[in-house]
Amino acid sequence: MSPAKPATLDELRQRIGAVSGKLTPRVHDAARFALDHPNDLALNALAAVARSSGIAASAFIRMAQALGFSGYGELQQLFREPLQRTAPPSWRERIRHFGGEQAVEDASDPVAVLRAFSQANRVSLEHLGDGASALPLAPAIRLISNARLVHVLGLRRSYAVAAYLAYGLPRVGTPCVQITGQGGAIAEQARAVGPRDLLIAVSFPPYAADTLKVCEQVREAGARRLAITDTVLSPIARSADLVLQVNDAELHGFRSLTSAMCLAQTLTMGLAFAARRRRGATPAVDLDDIDC
Repeated sequence: MSPAKPATLDELRQRIGAVSGKLTPRVHDAARFALDHPNDLALNALAAVARSSGIAASAFIRMAQALGFSGYGELQQLFREPLQRTAPPSWRERIRHFGGEQAVEDASDPVAVLRAFSQANRVSLEHLGDGASALPLAPAIRLISNARLVHVLGLRRSYAVAAYLAYGLPRVGTPCVQITGQGGAIAEQARAVGPRDLLIAVSFPPYAADTLKVCEQVREAGARRLAITDTVLSPIARSADLVLQVNDAELHGFRSLTSAMCLAQTLTMGLAFAARRRRGATPAVDLDDIDC
């Protein structure tokens, strides 16, 4: 029996994440556009959405049917319902509202660059705060708390987020090691991940190939996985036990880490207070001395 069609946008995101590996490339593109531009789907006819996205209208119809809807019209209705509750716009729409991927008038002027980055980072943080209630933060904290050992992996620009978690989690009493791939030994480091462990994988476009390989390696080892990435359609999210979606602004190819680091700090503080609740009035660490 086919599963019931999604009744909310959260259910739709979960369904897309679950079936993403079975979608054709063009239907996959249509699903990604739908998640990134919910207001476009809610307010525009199919022909207009196809024009603005550069994706054939038939791909959106096939996408709707693959998700359990009779067609585009029924899917569109699902996107329209949140607008009646004045839901906040998506990150990409917020970026568009102040001019798209912001340009710097004079890139040789560090003051102009700083102002542009500050504006982009503010938009990213506003989006993170607006969507905070939809993030599975409490389940993520429980997942980390229940692991025998937490392994964190983030390469390239994601390295800083992983390094912060590798520093912060032990400070709040959560055993944690960072997979760095130093010396080209990333596969060997990943072999230490056991079935009672958790891998926190952090990756954003373009997704690091080694991170994808490690995710598959630890999945086969029976470990659980928490993905911190930009969308449920991310290859890092595929087969993960839990996904935390976070989007940062981009300025001339430089992607901000502001929202991703804010999310890492939230998890770390959440674990600190979870430890205090488990142990009553006397926590394993003095929260005033954590220095995270």
